[in-house]
Amino acid sequence: RIPIAAAKKYGARGLGVDIDPVRIQEAHANLKIAGVQNLVEFRLENLLQTDVSKATVVTTFLLSASNLRLRPILTKQLKPGARVVTNTFSMGDWTPAKTDTFVDATGRTRTLYLYVADGKVRQ
Repeated sequence: RIPIAAAKKYGARGLGVDIDPVRIQEAHANLKIAGVQNLVEFRLENLLQTDVSKATVVTTFLLSASNLRLRPILTKQLKPGARVVTNTFSMGDWTPAKTDTFVDATGRTRTLYLYVADGKVRQ
């Protein structure tokens, strides 16, 4: 949902990756409804093995430990200015540009962290 919203609102290119084929099917259905197939791609892959170098927005919903494994890959591949949005779990000591906590439509409290790539590889 986040890459689709970023594409609709800002014209951002996005990439969504999941190892669950059901999530990917749902994402493709949402993408078609939103009409931004030219900006967002969803793949059935392991994110730790995915080339994200063309993305301007990457979102994750991973535990903190997985985010930390992913962080050096993202900071190495993404161009400066690219955005990384994590849902619920942070990227360790990488300081977010913005944090937003809100209550979603189901009544759950959510926290999103926005990071901006600056060309520095973070381990």
